Amino acid sequence: MKSRNFLTVVFVFTMGVASFAQSNLLNAKTPDEIGKKTAAQLISDNDKPLAYGYVHDRDVLMGKTVWEFIDLDERINFPLYFPVDTANIGKDRRSLFDVLVKGIKSGEITEVYADDYFNTKRTLKDMKNSFTYVDTIQSGLDEINTYYDEYMSGKRVLDEQFIDRRELTSQDIFGYRIKGFWYFDNRQGELKYRLLAICPVAPEAREIGAEDPDVIDLFWVYFPAVRDILHEHKAFNDRNSAMPITFDHLLNSRRFSAVIYKEENVYGDRKIEEYMKENAQMQLLESERVKDKIRDFESDMWNY
Repeated sequence: MKSRNFLTVVFVFTMGVASFAQSNLLNAKTPDEIGKKTAAQLISDNDKPLAYGYVHDRDVLMGKTVWEFIDLDERINFPLYFPVDTANIGKDRRSLFDVLVKGIKSGEITEVYADDYFNTKRTLKDMKNSFTYVDTIQSGLDEINTYYDEYMSGKRVLDEQFIDRRELTSQDIFGYRIKGFWYFDNRQGELKYRLLAICPVAPEAREIGAEDPDVIDLFWVYFPAVRDILHEHKAFNDRNSAMPITFDHLLNSRRFSAVIYKEENVYGDRKIEEYMKENAQMQLLESERVKDKIRDFESDMWNY
């Protein structure tokens, strides 16, 4: 009986994972049919993100909010960064930044904030200057000064070669900041993690191409509100392209490498770099100390 139940679970899991693959790839007669699900698939499809279980406040024995940084230069984090060139690749493959920005532009993602405490909401109009930079280069200014009257009267239009136009893309993203909550579930007796927010980190459009650009937090997205959208888009699985993983699953299962740069504290949630100054090694050690402090709470619960 147990073996039958085990096989049933394996079968359901396999079918669920297989549904993540590019639909109808082997049966399509034309490229337009690739990615389109059959009528039978649509009827049997129940492809939704795994719902969070309800947690009562009194069941949280211990809790700690931490902020982490995901560096996209690390190989394990490449599924969040690539592809950066969307012109020469299929529509089913996009980077996490592309998914977030597309959702904001289409209006599907509305829980966008200027800070990680969700105090001030941001709109696409507010963030326009961060995404796009348009300016006239010096030779263009000289051109306008030479033919000032003609440009003012509209007889001449400034040529595109005199305009510096920059657009922020996935290629310019340095990493992601995430905010999460570690808590010990008193009812189930285990340490758990809940992702609360995510923020792409990049230079503003005006800084693109600079040798040492200043990076900023572009926007903070409340994660639970965008799970459905992230579940619809898949990250590349280097080991098996037939079974990609959704961005929602990737982030919730913590299949990435991150470093804690801040924890909630009595000093106004100051960052580690503010009290471990100009010492990268000590900052990393402090980050590990914070991590161990959280993990040790669970093990200490079972030591007498």
